[in-house]
Amino acid sequence: MSNNKFRHIAQTIDNRILEGLYPANTKLPPHRVLASELGTTPSTVAKAYSLLAEQQKVVSFVGKGTFVCANSMLENAIQATDIEREYNFSILQPCLIYNQSTLQNAFRQSAQDLSLDMLGYADHSGHMAHKEAGAKWARNFGLNVQHAQEILLTNGAQNALEILIHTYTQPGDVIAVEQYTYPGILSIAQLHGLTLVSIPMDEQGMKVDALNQALKDHDIKLVVILPSHQNPTTITMPLARRKAIAKMIAAHSTWLIEDDLYGFLNDEVIPAITNFIPEQSFHISGLSKAISPALRCAYLKAPRNEIRKLTARIRASIWLASPLTFNLAQCLIESGEAFTLVNTQKNIARKRQAFTKKALSFLTHYSHDTSYHIWIALPDKWRGDTLMMETQDRQILISHGRFFTSCSLTSQNSPANSHGEYIRLSLMAIDDESHFQQGILQLAELLNDDPKHALTPLT
Repeated sequence: MSNNKFRHIAQTIDNRILEGLYPANTKLPPHRVLASELGTTPSTVAKAYSLLAEQQKVVSFVGKGTFVCANSMLENAIQATDIEREYNFSILQPCLIYNQSTLQNAFRQSAQDLSLDMLGYADHSGHMAHKEAGAKWARNFGLNVQHAQEILLTNGAQNALEILIHTYTQPGDVIAVEQYTYPGILSIAQLHGLTLVSIPMDEQGMKVDALNQALKDHDIKLVVILPSHQNPTTITMPLARRKAIAKMIAAHSTWLIEDDLYGFLNDEVIPAITNFIPEQSFHISGLSKAISPALRCAYLKAPRNEIRKLTARIRASIWLASPLTFNLAQCLIESGEAFTLVNTQKNIARKRQAFTKKALSFLTHYSHDTSYHIWIALPDKWRGDTLMMETQDRQILISHGRFFTSCSLTSQNSPANSHGEYIRLSLMAIDDESHFQQGILQLAELLNDDPKHALTPLT
């Protein structure tokens, strides 16, 4: 263990940062103090601090000490790199090589048809034609939209989430999230000084009785749910559960944010939760996961009484989501090419899911046939931190399950995780099929072996 002890200590410190024991901007203990606590030498701690500094997780100042950087959970869970030899299973996105030629043609067509009014400002948070395209997109995947005026345009789903959370909460407020949830939500909550209540899940998604208890125990301002191909668990909430959640929300004075960015992956259209409580719910859909992360086009459906308030918030933050990208989105949706691209991506996901499930058949895992990712319970012999070190050595990028959990409040009904630790594998970011399969097989071989560094957890 001696050759890797400083790396293990660095991982222990990183865990404490993620768990909130060392918050952002906190000064870390001096080398000698931490060395005494962990049973090592000051020089080993110094090497661990240096490694964390290289990873931009801490920063050191001569004469002042070492401080925790204010990094977001997103930076840990999503690792976007340009190194071709890496196996990037950390980032959720479509397999872009299959969309490239269609997007190139659509860009050219959109530029040729570009009118002068697309180059200036627009009233009401965007052009009506773009909102109508967004309404068409959302309707196709299960959302009831009576009029395009109910649609607001934002620079991606993360922007929509930030706008909603900023508008409907104050620092110190409580919001409810799923037991495992998208790190972007956790980052926004941390940024705005919010308290999170983690609601337990079962095989159908957020548990209704647990949500009910949490709503009784806390003054919850928002409930955030990812109902389709949930990130990270891949759970898709069936219709009966959606109706039950809607009924529970309706019985309390709280808002629902339905982040349905992966609804396009469902084989059969499932009605949105928002359909059952349209005056108490906000619905988010968009094109970044279906077509390209560069197409930052999200469609936010809001209750009519809230449109004016949200429009003002959008104007105060971004003023106007770019008409150029939304014009391209309109071209893709109106021509039907957007839906063709969706089917292409679903077919690729289905093929890669089948390959991954076969390669990792010796593990407990959770997935859907058309999901972009798979949620894996690690075997008892593997600790997540040890696995992360081993995969990094092999240039395999994965996402540790802890990146998807809240460190704040947990519902009293939350069960212990009977499967130990998890990892999330994203299956679509690697363009080359043989490179993808090679990475999965290497990971399977690693997980099937005993850990080379069976390190004892430091406390």
